Amino acid sequence: MKRKFLVIIPFLAIFGQIAFSQNKADASLADRMSVSIKYYDRTMYYPENPDTNPIFVHISIKNNSSETLRFKLADDRMFSCDFDAFTIKNTQLPQTENLISKRTTNQTVYFREISLETGEEYSFIENVKDYVKIAEPSIYYIELNFYPELYKSKYIAKTSNRLTLEIRPSPKAASSSVLPVKNKTAELLKPEEISPDKVVEQTIIARQKSLWDQYFLYLDVEAMLLKNSAQKRKYNAVSAEERNRMLTNYKADLMQAKIENDIVAVPEQFDIERTVYTKTEGTVTVTEWFKYPNYREKKSYVYKVRQREGIWQIYDYTVTNLGTE
Repeated sequence: MKRKFLVIIPFLAIFGQIAFSQNKADASLADRMSVSIKYYDRTMYYPENPDTNPIFVHISIKNNSSETLRFKLADDRMFSCDFDAFTIKNTQLPQTENLISKRTTNQTVYFREISLETGEEYSFIENVKDYVKIAEPSIYYIELNFYPELYKSKYIAKTSNRLTLEIRPSPKAASSSVLPVKNKTAELLKPEEISPDKVVEQTIIARQKSLWDQYFLYLDVEAMLLKNSAQKRKYNAVSAEERNRMLTNYKADLMQAKIENDIVAVPEQFDIERTVYTKTEGTVTVTEWFKYPNYREKKSYVYKVRQREGIWQIYDYTVTNLGTE
């Protein structure tokens, strides 16, 4: 009995060393690579419709070590990576039914082994909407988890950088835009040197049609944010990265009508009454009507505008109620 006991102890010790070495090697595999993502052919994104309005992301895997990096890559990339999407409140969006179905069904997963020498990269493109259900317009943050030993070994993973994803309300069929949009590509949309009254007019029309990219085109979001003294103190005290995050969150709150309800209210009708401006400052007075089930509300808006590098922007406003009709 005593001899058997002595034989078992070394065996267990050796087995433990092997398991420890394997875990260490697995961890080293992820540590020796970097994974980065960026938008591929970025455009305007809307909820749902993964086929007609995909969110293509360019994925790059790089060998950062001094040794050859070898990892597995599934022919069906859903067994090699995951996209995680979060709201501004850090709530994670659900996965698509197709993704869940694939991973819970018994099937053979075909893959190949990729070898990268020092500094080499391997890239491919995936559609975020194939992985994540995006049902509502809002601001989201997305990141990628890459599994170098496939999804079955998902405890071995490398997480990418984060991207900010703006999902806009789906355009209505009747909303043929008279505003400067080219091929529905947000990157090509640039402010023009138009007069203050035209700036206000285009901003209101954009809001009527839920065209958020055009709505923000002539709106000085930073100035609007800094009207709040507490936000201003925080904004001035944080890093540039955190400032960008504050501005993104502020835009998301505007889109969801959580703040500044008057500036994002949708008028049924509006008339520009008066425009007064100098070379750098001005005001545009607009009468706006808002339709409710049993009445119409009438308000007077005074939009404050200023010029920067030839472009007029709305930086503040006041509202006066004129009664109901």
